[in-house]
Amino acid sequence: MNLPEGIGEQPINKTIETHPRIGEILQKYDIGCVTCGVGICLVKDVVSIHALGAEAEAQIEKEINDYLNNNGEAQ
Repeated sequence: MNLPEGIGEQPINKTIETHPRIGEILQKYDIGCVTCGVGICLVKDVVSIHALGAEAEAQIEKEINDYLNNNGEAQ
């Protein structure tokens, strides 16, 4: 995933803490990072670990980037 601000290299739990909307986007695709007790996966790896396919991965990346590019405001 190509995400701005180095977010792809951050642990998902810290990212969701700062950007809860990213957790909501992932939950929409049945990726349960919000409820995960560990949360140390890197954001860039979270989607690929769940093997949703290239089309779903691209859509998730787009939604996260759209959110981040709108100064963290939900659309």
